[in-house]
Amino acid sequence: MPRAEVLEQIYTIVAQIPEGRVTTYGRIANMTDGATARMVGSAMRHLPSGHGLPWHRVINASRRVTEHTGAVRQHEKLRAEGVVFDARGRVLQDILWP
Repeated sequence: MPRAEVLEQIYTIVAQIPEGRVTTYGRIANMTDGATARMVGSAMRHLPSGHGLPWHRVINASRRVTEHTGAVRQHEKLRAEGVVFDARGRVLQDILWP
């Protein structure tokens, strides 16, 4: 897991992702002081229940939902926010944030 101050940066960034938009693990990492995309993924995996962060708005660099136990739920939450996936399961480039 990342250091506490880097975790706080990750959580602060994730909290700012607007509804109907997504960003990547790598983009979040680039906005922090030293996190990697894998660290961002780890931070998302280890969120405590009831946290309220929009974890579902974080996707992989190929603009797809990463395969994990919550992937179906993530797809559902994104679709409910109006996120559209193409035939290959990717979100459209123009909804990437920031």
